[in-house]
Amino acid sequence: MAKDAQPTTESFEDVYGRLQAKVELLEKGGLPLDDAIALYEEGMLLARECQERLDAAEQKITRLKESFAPIGPARGTAVNDSPDDYEYVGDDEPPEAADDAP
Repeated sequence: MAKDAQPTTESFEDVYGRLQAKVELLEKGGLPLDDAIALYEEGMLLARECQERLDAAEQKITRLKESFAPIGPARGTAVNDSPDDYEYVGDDEPPEAADDAP
């Protein structure tokens, strides 16, 4: 059986660790071109696998959230929150600075 045809039994963390190792080798440099290209290709395949797993996890979380969503307003909360109900604080601005703005 081909290596790519085998079902993946590695955890996300294991696959991500393998990806990190490939990146570190490439960043270190000093590899022959063919070896660097092969490592890059392996890294891209691992990155794709990680992204697919993250996408699947995100979809599962979304489905779970939807399945546990309230059917109607409960205890003063609205089912359809408006974006106006939230305040945006930028990453470069500490939360307390947002309150001190004139």
